[in-house]
Amino acid sequence: MEEYPTGFRFYPTEEELISFYLHNQLLGLKQDKIHRVIPVLHIFDTEPWNLPQLAGELCREDKEQWFFFAPMQEREARGGRPSRSMTTGYWKATGSPGYVYSSENKVIGVKKSMVFYVGKAPKGRKTQWKLNEYRAIELSPTNPNSSSSNISIPKLKREYTLCRVYVVSGTSRAFDRRPLEAVAGETTIQGGGCAAGTGSGSGGGGCGDVPSSGVVGGDAGSSNQWEVASLEEPMWDWDQLNWL
Repeated sequence: MEEYPTGFRFYPTEEELISFYLHNQLLGLKQDKIHRVIPVLHIFDTEPWNLPQLAGELCREDKEQWFFFAPMQEREARGGRPSRSMTTGYWKATGSPGYVYSSENKVIGVKKSMVFYVGKAPKGRKTQWKLNEYRAIELSPTNPNSSSSNISIPKLKREYTLCRVYVVSGTSRAFDRRPLEAVAGETTIQGGGCAAGTGSGSGGGGCGDVPSSGVVGGDAGSSNQWEVASLEEPMWDWDQLNWL
């Protein structure tokens, strides 16, 4: 394996994930290189805390996020709903699916967010394991024999999805890798009109908040430490996007 500088990591944008990685996977191109960072895996058959060790060889040591291509399930190919449950828990949609845009402000895909629950639905315990599921959009002519064939309609590509798995720390310390308990009693420093501390959420002090992408230390197999406050129920599911 190649040697990379300290701090080097795979950190693609959503546009790169869909326009390059997912599209090449759907077309069967550049497989050897792409699978070194994003392997193919039936992700919904595996507990999230076991996924990091199954990540691509160039991303296996990453502590923040991991990427996988999830092939279409057989039940989905037959027209059914995909299964996101396993013996230890299940993935549940949160919020609403949203579009992913290119740098030219064109819709290139759809993103759906999920959170992992330990236990049986609907009484499982929410964890801090989250997943973004990306689907590419294919533009196809409305009617090849029509004079208006230049008019295209969007259609979701379902052969593969690209999944980004990550852990939510609940703090704004995106680049501070210390466990939360190590800084629980840290004193907040006031001065200069802004505060530097370890507050969490939108009320956390600081000269500039950064996205929550840190990782909670400890054993990922322990479900208790991944519990967080409840999230809103999904407004709709993929089946309601069939018009695409």
